[in-house]
Amino acid sequence: MTEAEIDDAVLDDETDDGVLDAVLDDDEVEAAGPDGALGVLDQTQRERDEYLDALRRLQADFENYRKRVQRQQDESVSRAAERLVVALLPALDAFDMAAEHLIGDEHASPGGLLQAAALLRDTLAKEGVERVGDVGEPFDPTAHEAVDHAADEGGTGPVVDAVLRVGYRFNGRVVRPAMVKVRG
Repeated sequence: MTEAEIDDAVLDDETDDGVLDAVLDDDEVEAAGPDGALGVLDQTQRERDEYLDALRRLQADFENYRKRVQRQQDESVSRAAERLVVALLPALDAFDMAAEHLIGDEHASPGGLLQAAALLRDTLAKEGVERVGDVGEPFDPTAHEAVDHAADEGGTGPVVDAVLRVGYRFNGRVVRPAMVKVRG
């Protein structure tokens, strides 16, 4: 019996409830003899192995797809959070400038403003936002933007001499470099 005949027999022998009765009946197996029956058995085992391999590949593909979708969702959430942090940085800068201005004024009471600024800074820090650009730290071109350079006789290497605008990192990634003057 050829492979096409077996496929046709499988389709013809399907019952109403979708269960296959048999590919070959007993008379066909006896007529084929022992060698024919072994051939059919070998072919059936090969087909079974091919289907199992196809199933395993399909399961692996699905697992990879699931992981890729999860990774994309995580990246999307992270990018959205980063955009929010970048949008809040000008407000944080305005708080810092207002606090500097009010601290020097004897008649102003900056208590509420300082509390609001501290609350915003603490909330952002809990979410992974870090300030970048302290005076005296080594110059890092990935985290600092040098706008001025002064010579240094000590030769210790470039260090931050003054911070013109504070920079920020979000979850270890620089979202805004610090604008600094460099010495050295």
